[in-house]
Amino acid sequence: MKDVNILVEALPYIKKFHEKKILIKYGGHAMIDEDAMSSTVRDTVLLKYVGMEPLIVHGGGPEISRSMDKLGKEPKFIKGLRVTDEETMEIIEMVLVGKISTDIVSQISYHDGKGISLSGKDSRLIFAHKKPVSKVTSESGGEEEIDLGLVGEIDCINTDLLEMFLKNNYIPVISPVGIADDGSSLNLNADTAAGEIASSVDAEKLIILTDVPGVLRDPNDQNSLIQRIKIDEVQDLIEQGVISGGMIPKIETCVKAIEDGVKSCHIIDGRKKHSLLLEIFTKNGIGTMIYK
Repeated sequence: MKDVNILVEALPYIKKFHEKKILIKYGGHAMIDEDAMSSTVRDTVLLKYVGMEPLIVHGGGPEISRSMDKLGKEPKFIKGLRVTDEETMEIIEMVLVGKISTDIVSQISYHDGKGISLSGKDSRLIFAHKKPVSKVTSESGGEEEIDLGLVGEIDCINTDLLEMFLKNNYIPVISPVGIADDGSSLNLNADTAAGEIASSVDAEKLIILTDVPGVLRDPNDQNSLIQRIKIDEVQDLIEQGVISGGMIPKIETCVKAIEDGVKSCHIIDGRKKHSLLLEIFTKNGIGTMIYK
């Protein structure tokens, strides 16, 4: 009877989100644990079979750093952003496009779905420009210039390409690599890319899989999850220190996506089995929902 009740609870959501685009950002545990990856991909294929239109954007920071270590290249970060020279950019493309993206597509195929691996360079899917040199105040009080190298900021998304694949029942798997005016590759923040693509394709939801349950009121208490946050509450929560560290850019991505037309954003725990389905198909969900 419990299984039947779960199916009955899911029905309104299956109807509500039928033929709606769901942008899923793969990150955290859902990326590095093989079983979690397989489970998440299977759940994504299920979304396709019940009539939704899922798209995937994936990260790969830890894998990139490991590959750099193996090749004797020391990763360098400034304020959490990877400094990207030409050699680092080659490694990033090798890992994101050549390994992670194709691994996800293989898993989709294994679970009887149709996946297509894309980078932002394919048909100018993600057109971007190099992030300009910025000036920040150093610890000594003076000004210093920060040049992150081949790190990009997104200008526009080629939605026609994505629509073509979606109409032919493919699940696009997108690596966050942009293309500049001169044809060069640019390293993009995966969360930002996910948000920009979600709003460009008029997605119903943006779901970010990560390594925490969502936004916690007390970081030491896993039961202090905030289930719902309105976008006009975000700034107060940042000032109170409730939203802090690496959660800030994720929430800011969600706020911008909602302001640009995405109906709701969700930050959920990729370590929990079937977290994707629980968030979409149950009344309470399992993570934090950000909405207007």
